[in-house]
Amino acid sequence: MHRPGCDPANMTPEDFLCDFCGQHWREDRPFVEGHRGACICGNCLTLAYHADPVEFDEPGLCCTMCRRPITGEPCWRSPAREVAVICRKCIKQSAGVLHKDPDVPWRKPG
Repeated sequence: MHRPGCDPANMTPEDFLCDFCGQHWREDRPFVEGHRGACICGNCLTLAYHADPVEFDEPGLCCTMCRRPITGEPCWRSPAREVAVICRKCIKQSAGVLHKDPDVPWRKPG
């Protein structure tokens, strides 16, 4: 997500926020971007990757990263921002993105 009030024509690292914890992008905090500016940081991705997936039965629930409806599908919900949920597919895809980037020290856990 983007910091409220940021200038889209002049974005800085502080303008890019993790949808799951609210922290801004830094060199030591890698990010993966999803649809419509959604972002997950490496720290939250690690938590999601290790977590036991939960199936929420909430009508209208969508993955923050891909925007697909996920009711009844395994996903992870942020403990810091309850509105932020990521589906298993996006967890795996985001992990693959960070794992393959030679400039990012993040590696798939376990």
